[in-house]
Amino acid sequence: MVWPMCGRFVSASNADDIARYFDVDDVSEQALAHEPNFNTAPTTDVFVVYADGSSRRLDTFHWGLVPRWAKDLKIGNRLINARSESVAEKPAFRSAFRKRRCILPADGFYEWTKPERASRKQPYYIHRADGEPLAFAGLWEEWRGHLPTAGDTPGDAGAEGEGEATPRGEEVTVRSATILTGAPNEKMAELHDRMPVILPASAWAEWLDPGTDAAELGRFLVPAPSRLITFHPVSTEVNNVRNKGEHLTEEVEVEAPGGP
Repeated sequence: MVWPMCGRFVSASNADDIARYFDVDDVSEQALAHEPNFNTAPTTDVFVVYADGSSRRLDTFHWGLVPRWAKDLKIGNRLINARSESVAEKPAFRSAFRKRRCILPADGFYEWTKPERASRKQPYYIHRADGEPLAFAGLWEEWRGHLPTAGDTPGDAGAEGEGEATPRGEEVTVRSATILTGAPNEKMAELHDRMPVILPASAWAEWLDPGTDAAELGRFLVPAPSRLITFHPVSTEVNNVRNKGEHLTEEVEVEAPGGP
């Protein structure tokens, strides 16, 4: 058994480098202040490249999509990924898929697998073979609502269009994002039965353009070429989200089958 895809990634490049790589027109103050994190986990703020009118922007959004119709932010904990096979129909994603697509830059990501007869899951660090950033296909949303006050228990998000947000505490606007996943390439299949959708540079403009017909986007929702990625085993220290240092990406020896 493996852990859910895609739940941890590396965001170590600085905003200026990402802006240059993705040909960004404007960088937010939040993005400029974003600190390197070699163990980025859901519900944290992550880099997002998106189109805002005629500009391409770099900002930081909450990782875990919160649909506009959600009663509270809690639903985002379950929507860190969107399956590319059903994203056009799922109520939580279909609106964003039509008009609010984005790219989540990453230096690499982690996945876990359990070798036969091994005593524990082994994490692996997956990254581009040429060292360039990965461009995860993503969706984003903007949610307006009230944060819970002390003692409040947020309710379930409910179904699309049902009910209204109950005024609780401070009113906020939250921009959030999710990562699209799909079938793995031959290389990734050695570790997991899914992988993030990785966009080539030739697809960025169409993917980010809100005017692109969603019916034409299927050609981008395919596995990246196997030659694009490489991977190696890393320390189980990455299992703990409090560990965020660069050492987490260093290669380690894999536990021998039947070992202690």
